[in-house]
Amino acid sequence: MRSHDLSLFDPRLSTLREELSAREKRFDPIPSKGGDRTHAAVSVILREGEEMELLLIKRAEAEGDPWSGQMALPGGRRDPSDSSLLQTAMRETAEETDVLLAEHGVLLGRLEPTIPATVRLPPVTIFPFVFGVPDGAQAQVSSREVDEVLWVPVTALQRPEMAGTVEIHYGDSSSRTFPCWRVGERVIWGLTYRILTGFFEILNATPP
Repeated sequence: MRSHDLSLFDPRLSTLREELSAREKRFDPIPSKGGDRTHAAVSVILREGEEMELLLIKRAEAEGDPWSGQMALPGGRRDPSDSSLLQTAMRETAEETDVLLAEHGVLLGRLEPTIPATVRLPPVTIFPFVFGVPDGAQAQVSSREVDEVLWVPVTALQRPEMAGTVEIHYGDSSSRTFPCWRVGERVIWGLTYRILTGFFEILNATPP
């Protein structure tokens, strides 16, 4: 992706990039092939401003999609034509939200890979990449796989009143309760909740 001058961005993003770079040195290298697991990548996109905002999407209802209708981060499975998982994250973000990270974003680093905590979901390893975009950056629904895109203030997601639980019912009549955040009627849980929980721990530990 194009090199951007971080001095043009919020200074908090420069500090965050340094923190992510230090942590990334402890990660295993990204494998070139998925082996017995599918590889996917998602984008954690921060929009600078007086209050930093995070880009989320609501996936469209689709039969056969295990994440149908859920709140998520832009992203998806690696395509054979993708040269890297970073390219996967950028391509999927452009296809789903019309945000062109190669032109308007800056790569801040990546987070630890995440896998589903249940065998009910496909065997996939998700690689989250963190980006910063300038104040005023816009996103819009640009795929049939997405119902909604929205920017949510980072601090709002971490307010105690946003936290709760959600009961998920399965086809075999069983159910399970998961921690979540609620943004209006929207529920953020599962893999997205886990990825963002880890990210917020890093963000909050980063010196101002």
